Amino acid sequence: MAEPEAAAGGWSTGAAAGFIEPVPMEDDPTELFAGDTGTLDVDVRRVLVRLLQRRFLLADKNPAQWRTLLENQQIIESRLHDLFVRLVVDHDRGIAYKRQVRSAELDVPILLKDDPYNRAETLVLVHLRTVFQRERGIGEMSARVDIEELEQIVLTYFDPDDHDLARGQKEIRTAVDRLAREGLLAEESAGRYLITPLVEVVMSIEKLTELNQWLREQSEGAS
Repeated sequence: MAEPEAAAGGWSTGAAAGFIEPVPMEDDPTELFAGDTGTLDVDVRRVLVRLLQRRFLLADKNPAQWRTLLENQQIIESRLHDLFVRLVVDHDRGIAYKRQVRSAELDVPILLKDDPYNRAETLVLVHLRTVFQRERGIGEMSARVDIEELEQIVLTYFDPDDHDLARGQKEIRTAVDRLAREGLLAEESAGRYLITPLVEVVMSIEKLTELNQWLREQSEGAS
């Protein structure tokens, strides 16, 4: 049997000897930038970043990223768990979002800060959730609101002694803008909004009932 051909200083590393030619590090296709030690494909990294940046990932708005999420859900969950963050994937609604892990037994550093809704945003949410529930209850597949109707309803919950109508309307429109940015509303035409299923995630039926009861009590007290 022939011996491998020896070269000066060691064995030959040519292709004839069955070895693979080394690839310079800068040409390594898995490295996305100088010094990159990550192991995820670029599309998976983008989904991971989007989940950290945004409150929700919607299947209908981002179908390509949604497919990437489902195909790589286990590894994405693992990376989020390393940060004490839980991934929630609602297949029925086509919604993915994150939750901060909290534990009484474990000292968990808090990465996700609560960003509570203010008064106007909460009141708008109550109305949106009520309309959404009502339309679904009668078999409608979608629910919509007009900004004028929204203002008229929500203003009834404001302080009756506050007669600054313009300021109240501005608060409501600012609230609508935030909810639209977060994906709970989608403007279909000027002043006409589609209520998305995200409203069910943000405000559960239990929380809606609790808030409606509180609003009734406030209204009765004012009367």
